Amino acid sequence: MSIGVDSDFTKQLNDYRLTTAEIIYHMPDHPSILQSYIWQELDLAPRFPELHKFLHFWETSLEGKLYRVKVACQKLIDRGDFKHVDHEIVIH
Repeated sequence: MSIGVDSDFTKQLNDYRLTTAEIIYHMPDHPSILQSYIWQELDLAPRFPELHKFLHFWETSLEGKLYRVKVACQKLIDRGDFKHVDHEIVIH
């Protein structure tokens, strides 16, 4: 019996961190009013390639002009949190 490994779990073992960005933008119909959007994804600090990809999509596809982006990230697990085992016991 083989157990698949979740890709998010694998990412976390490879130093991806839970990244949260508060994106403040101008409302398209009322540019003087600011709106907030929360984005959250596993991403690699400090370069944040996933966040940059999302912000590029925002600027090229959406109408609300970006005002400010605040970013926070937190490592959820570390390689030291787990021990490797080399055998498996299956119980019916």
